[in-house]
Amino acid sequence: MKSRDTLIRLKRFQVDEKRRQVVQIETMVAEFERMAADLDREIKTEEVKAGITDTSHFAYPTYARAATARRDNLLGSAEDLRIKLEDARTALADAVEDLKMVEILEDRERATERGLAPQS
Repeated sequence: MKSRDTLIRLKRFQVDEKRRQVVQIETMVAEFERMAADLDREIKTEEVKAGITDTSHFAYPTYARAATARRDNLLGSAEDLRIKLEDARTALADAVEDLKMVEILEDRERATERGLAPQS
């Protein structure tokens, strides 16, 4: 009985940890996308100031070129994190299933104990 309680606590801890990982990755993806959107606005502002939107033009703003590279890196990182997010969500679903199984076993064991208990 004691080991089952410990197992349930362990499974709950694992579920909580997987949830934290999912939330953390979701937050990072959102932050990267926000930063990329900010860079997009800065790039447009620089292009308007310079009056040049053609990235191959010799006078294209250096800051806009660097910001474009940074934005592209952020979007690539966000895409990589989306893949990790799917993996983390799958791991969370698996951990929740494991927890449910252990809790069902615990409930059955308790019901059996109650049913077998001597009646007074």
